[in-house]
Amino acid sequence: MTATLDSARTSGAAEKPAGRNASRPNAARIAAQRGVPVLDVVVPVYNEQVALAGSIRRLHSYLRDQFGFSYRITIADNASADDTPAIARALAAEIDEVQVVRLEQKGRGRALHQVWENSDAPVLAYMDVDLSTDLAGLLPLVAPLISGHSDIAIGTRLARSARVVRGPKREIISRCYNLILRSTLSAKFSDAQCGFKAIRAEAAHALLPLVRDNEWFFDTELLVLAQRCGMRIHEVPVDWVDDPDSRVDLLGTAIADLLGVARLVKGFAVGDIPITEIAAQFGPADDAGLRGRHGTLLRQGVFFATVGVASTVAYLLLFLALRSGLGPQGANLVALLITAIGNTAANRRFTFGVRGRTRIARHHLQGLVVFGIGLGLTSGSLAVLHALSDPSRAVEVGVLIVANLIATLVRFALLRGWVFHPARNHANHSEEENA
Repeated sequence: MTATLDSARTSGAAEKPAGRNASRPNAARIAAQRGVPVLDVVVPVYNEQVALAGSIRRLHSYLRDQFGFSYRITIADNASADDTPAIARALAAEIDEVQVVRLEQKGRGRALHQVWENSDAPVLAYMDVDLSTDLAGLLPLVAPLISGHSDIAIGTRLARSARVVRGPKREIISRCYNLILRSTLSAKFSDAQCGFKAIRAEAAHALLPLVRDNEWFFDTELLVLAQRCGMRIHEVPVDWVDDPDSRVDLLGTAIADLLGVARLVKGFAVGDIPITEIAAQFGPADDAGLRGRHGTLLRQGVFFATVGVASTVAYLLLFLALRSGLGPQGANLVALLITAIGNTAANRRFTFGVRGRTRIARHHLQGLVVFGIGLGLTSGSLAVLHALSDPSRAVEVGVLIVANLIATLVRFALLRGWVFHPARNHANHSEEENA
């Protein structure tokens, strides 16, 4: 069958959540009362004429034979220009549980937004058309949503028990991206970008009006908003085999994701994102300590910037004083090492409020690792500069200032998300404080 977006939700689709700390209504019972499928699995596609038919038949066979609940498969065609629309319509005519929604604009986030918003199923999910995730993970993914235990469920490729086959470049990018999310947005979920997620309809209807991104950042924005609203996020380790023919533009997607992160950081800092009412419905927005940490991002940024300015001035003075005797590379190494130790100590005490001697050696050791990354950035910039020209002292200092600014941003992310992350550091404040 072919569905249109005019097929409105039933009157009870936007079911009221059960309130703080209470279980959500059982989704199978809701579906039976309304005469609708328990689960609506959305498969967004764009020019997927090769993979579409085989993937949909495989997904349908799994749901029919092993899932155990009523279901629907929705092919969300993102303005495909090849034979994808015709193949999708043929699948809908062949298989009763398959429907097609055609969108005239591209964007995975746009497709999920429209289909989820108009679906009548109490549990909504999506997966990539390449079926990179083992379908055996689907029931564990949606079971907590059907029972009412959780609001959102995500597949994670970064859990220890997950089995993942993909290249090192994608692995590094994924881990770095999730580190950025933890350091800048205090994300508690482990894998924002895995194309294997599910959400209860009432949670989707509450969050979707707040989600602005229509592309690949849609997942991250949805999850961050859900966490801030106190929704329960369930993670399922998955078996994942990367699609070697993936056409995702890694550089363009990475830039768009970083811009999205910056937008959310700004929105939370100035209070532009209205989550209070949703949080009141779905439960406490994390624990009190995490709420406090959310509220201190701007404060931490101010303290870190102040420490960073002082460190940069000290670094430049040391560099200029040592350059004649040690040369540019030697002066850079010594100046950066001295200021890195002082910078770690100052940020530990003032920016992140860690006092006492608990883990102090570990913090400084990790700080030196961060220092090594900064050294690579600054030394690399000097090496490139001298390889290309014979720069004046002013140009040399200017390049170092820019390189240090970049290294400072990286340092903040690593200190906040790794060295002084609250989940890793529970310093005993009753111990003797550092002077």
